[in-house]
Amino acid sequence: MAQPRRILIIEDDPGIASGLVRGLRGAGYACELCLDGASGMRQMLAGGFDLVVLDMMLPERDGYELLEARRGRSSVPVLVLTARTELDDRLRSFELGAADWMSKPFFMDELLARIRARLGEARPSSRRELRWGEVRLDLDRRLVRVGERDAELTAHEFNLLATLVQNPGRVMSRRQLAEAALPVDGRRSDRTLNSHIARIRKKLGVAGEALQTVRGVGYCFEPSEASRP
Repeated sequence: MAQPRRILIIEDDPGIASGLVRGLRGAGYACELCLDGASGMRQMLAGGFDLVVLDMMLPERDGYELLEARRGRSSVPVLVLTARTELDDRLRSFELGAADWMSKPFFMDELLARIRARLGEARPSSRRELRWGEVRLDLDRRLVRVGERDAELTAHEFNLLATLVQNPGRVMSRRQLAEAALPVDGRRSDRTLNSHIARIRKKLGVAGEALQTVRGVGYCFEPSEASRP
């Protein structure tokens, strides 16, 4: 059996760091976490990793110092993941050898797609359109239609609905849903998730009854037998 690809995460925010570790391990990667720039630099230069996910605003040594230190010493791709959004920061990172850049907050699915691209891995196959009853969920165009009308879901609402519909009958905890469908910004809450689900149900009308609440746990997509996708 092939060994999992190894990813080094250098991130000082505990909430974001734990979300990254869970998400990447859940996708089949082996992860090591460093919570400051000094230990991150030691691990990065020691080698043994296939990719590095690097925050820029770190204690002890910032991300720019780490990028500078690896120049000429490592060819492992570095994906910068940071709250900084200025163009100058992006350009400086690329000049120092970063392979990719993502701004926070971010979606785990997008991060995984970028990692797979950098590692030359094939994208997992998936169904591109899902249906139940009068609802049609177009995953490629990110559209939801109920009968002849557009449901007009927000990006977060679409992500939550797609996650549930692609896992029919599976009870998903609020934590699982948040990690799969909401930005990783350290501010996820049950109240936020519940509000999103309530709005989705309202926009779907009767079809929204398929999004069932599992008290004390989370939610489950359970359409009637006649309307299963």
